[in-house]
Amino acid sequence: MFISKRLTAGLSALALFALVLPANAKEAPSGFADMAEKLLPSVVNVSTTQTVRNTEHIPEMPQFPPGSPFEEFFKNFMDKQRGQDDRPHKATSLGSGFIIDAAGYVVTNNHVIQDADEITVMLHDNSVLKATVVGRDPKVDLALLKIDPGKRQLTAVSFGNSDESRVGDWVLAIGNPFGLGGTVTAGIISARSRDIQAGQYDDFLQTDASINKGNSGGPMFNMAGEVIGINTAIYSPTGGSIGIGFAIPSSLAKPVVDSLKKYGKIRRGWLGVHIQSLDQDLADSMGLSTDKGALVAKVAQDGPAAKADIKDGDVILKFDGKEINEMRRLPRIVAETPIGKKVDVEIWRNGQTLTIPIVVGELKEEEPKEAKAEGKNEPAKAATNFAGLGFSVGSITPQIRDKFGLDDQAKGVVVLDVNATSAAAEKGLRPGDVIMDAGQQPVQTPAELVKIIDKAKAAGQRNLLLRVENPQLIHYVVLPLEGAGKK
Repeated sequence: MFISKRLTAGLSALALFALVLPANAKEAPSGFADMAEKLLPSVVNVSTTQTVRNTEHIPEMPQFPPGSPFEEFFKNFMDKQRGQDDRPHKATSLGSGFIIDAAGYVVTNNHVIQDADEITVMLHDNSVLKATVVGRDPKVDLALLKIDPGKRQLTAVSFGNSDESRVGDWVLAIGNPFGLGGTVTAGIISARSRDIQAGQYDDFLQTDASINKGNSGGPMFNMAGEVIGINTAIYSPTGGSIGIGFAIPSSLAKPVVDSLKKYGKIRRGWLGVHIQSLDQDLADSMGLSTDKGALVAKVAQDGPAAKADIKDGDVILKFDGKEINEMRRLPRIVAETPIGKKVDVEIWRNGQTLTIPIVVGELKEEEPKEAKAEGKNEPAKAATNFAGLGFSVGSITPQIRDKFGLDDQAKGVVVLDVNATSAAAEKGLRPGDVIMDAGQQPVQTPAELVKIIDKAKAAGQRNLLLRVENPQLIHYVVLPLEGAGKK
């Protein structure tokens, strides 16, 4: 057989490449049959029933001219329909789960069992058992169930370390897609640390292993047969798998499951701060060379941070020795820290790095706020308008509190109007925002804000740092001062 010199050179290059592959490189598995056979008995189908009333799909009655003979006919028909559809009936849903303890503990997603009147678990041998809820955590979307296996020998699986998994690693997903029962799919980890806006602890693994409706709560295994993720969500315009699925990593799930098993509820560490991300403008205004870290927008009164003298405007760089490269990393690290543990927190304050010891508290569930009494209406006071910046402010009055839904403790000046094409609007300033600080100085009146802006301009500052509060969040805004002035 004839082989050209060029082809021979190419083959030599390929052979050389093969010789320099990393020593720890993993070959693709030849098959998953042995692994699937071993793991399938640990995966269960979760079925729930709940009582619902379907009234939203009842059509509205057509409009007829007064005295129309059809009016009474359709009225009787619609009343009959409402009477039938408003009657409570049972609705069912299906999901997946997996056994983590031979005593009968089953992990699934919270959204699979939420609002359920009855929960049943079907084992791999088609046995159907009633399940009770040990505990659940809506914030991470996990729930722990308990079944009584009787004399059955359950197959349990253990959690692996998802932090050791790499993009490109093979994974196996097992679940109950579309109610079809134990179904095995394979793929790879497509990405890590995905934030899909599901909650404050988002840190999903992304996979191209087929995940569909009904897979929720099922396990994602690594090639050692360990659970490194709980399949939770898919991205799909059609409702079916398009190769973009998301799983809660085991490093986040395991502490939650352990807490639910031990206490029946989740216990999380608490720092007592409202934080926001840094951008380059914010970092520059604080003298930081990088935009890494979590900016403290407000310190909760009597919380662990307040007791340790953390202040508004501090930037948290490290927590318990762990670097805070992204703001959203801090809540998870704090939540996983043992309650009562004393940790060192490295912060940036006034151009220098400080280390402050803090004792981690326990996060309490938020209590619903009581309705506020309406204040007396007062005549609106004249607005202070900042020409060139495109916004105006005024004092906080009971009328203003009521209009914008401000907290009774809110202090500062309220933004009354913002030009949609202005620098203020571009930076996120909105009517109803309360400017609490300007240039890291407290602001109580519009006149004080005028003085601070005038002083900053006289000093040649191009930007001014504002601390802003609204009913949804507290955050910092870097406001350009070009063209600023009062009129």
